[in-house]
Amino acid sequence: MKTITQYKQEIKDLMKKMNDIEAKATAENRNLTKDEVAYFARVNDEIEGMKEMVTQLERKEGINVALSTPSRPASVRDGDMGQSERENRDRFSSLGQQLVAVIEACRQGGAVDPRLFNAAAGLNESVPADGGFLVQPDFAQELLQEAIKTGILAPRCRPQPISSNANSIKINGVDETSRVSSRFGGIVAYWQNEASEKTKSKPKFRQIELNLKKLIGLCYATDELLNDAAALEGFIRNAFPNEFGFQIDDAILNGNGAGQPLGILNAGCLVTVKKEAGQKADTIVAQNVINMSSRIFASSYLNASWYINQMTLPQLYTMSIAVGTGGQLVFMPPGGISGAPYGMLLGRPVVPIEQCAALGDVGDIVLADLNGYILAQKGGIQADMSIHVRFEYDESVFRFVLRVDGQPVRASALTPYKGGPDATQSHFVALEAR
Repeated sequence: MKTITQYKQEIKDLMKKMNDIEAKATAENRNLTKDEVAYFARVNDEIEGMKEMVTQLERKEGINVALSTPSRPASVRDGDMGQSERENRDRFSSLGQQLVAVIEACRQGGAVDPRLFNAAAGLNESVPADGGFLVQPDFAQELLQEAIKTGILAPRCRPQPISSNANSIKINGVDETSRVSSRFGGIVAYWQNEASEKTKSKPKFRQIELNLKKLIGLCYATDELLNDAAALEGFIRNAFPNEFGFQIDDAILNGNGAGQPLGILNAGCLVTVKKEAGQKADTIVAQNVINMSSRIFASSYLNASWYINQMTLPQLYTMSIAVGTGGQLVFMPPGGISGAPYGMLLGRPVVPIEQCAALGDVGDIVLADLNGYILAQKGGIQADMSIHVRFEYDESVFRFVLRVDGQPVRASALTPYKGGPDATQSHFVALEAR
């Protein structure tokens, strides 16, 4: 039977043959022939089969190594150790140190550090090919916190933790679309004479169901980086949380709810304010933001912020309200027009984010109280590592999986007690396309 090394060399040889054929076709300024295309299909199938064999052989070796690795002999002082000392001995001192241990465990014939099995407190699979090693709980929580903190929207949402034994959660929410004749979906209090018959009322509820979705990130690390635990940890802690924070924010605003959280702009509770009659394309005028501010819940206004695409700033800087023969600026940055480009609009902060739509599209400017958005997460980030996915490039791959879901608290906008059906209000207000 062939060895792992032999399989890998055959894959390299076949890849070289296909690359040579492609190079020849390019040099001859032609497309691949029918026979060449058929050859490519046949060889790719063969390579996939060999890669599967490599995976299975590495899995087998991982099992053999794990079984043959002797347990650390207890020292004469182990019995005198306190519980915290023993726990520290069985834990990694840094994320980089653990990742390097994972790399070594995945290599052909590599030693398996016993701390890899202790790190996940029994939740991991001991064979890397079966799903990898979980990041040590304290590191996992740090990565999760960093991923949330690097975002702009996520830290402002209403957090909803989900226990380790569950993949979803159901929360009772008020089913309310109008406050004209009752509140909370059916509650009515009334004035009535003493000793007269009382009329009963009750609230109406709906179930908010959050089913965890997978957010997956891949990090490719060169062999040079893998040799330095500190550099590897710095790379992972910078690249991974920033990308996850970006994607979570994008889902909070733009998610379609299919395999990802339901975003504000696709939710039934979004209030979309109409543009002004005769308003020019790709513009924002003072009356737009004034109208938007009137459609957010009164109780939400002090917690709300304006989220904008940065390309809307030229519109905001020149926005004014006519006052007699002069005018007054609506948007004022700190320190006046010469200050930093971050300020207040109608008394609320203006926060530029990449995820907002292009100028003129729905979502280029949004007034939002993110306390009206539930973000559920299941603590712990799973990390898997593979050395054979891109072995021909001298790169290893780390895969991180975070399980999250989210949606607005309300299913629809709310008709206020006074104002009529055209004055609906919500936690989230956008401006229609111009």
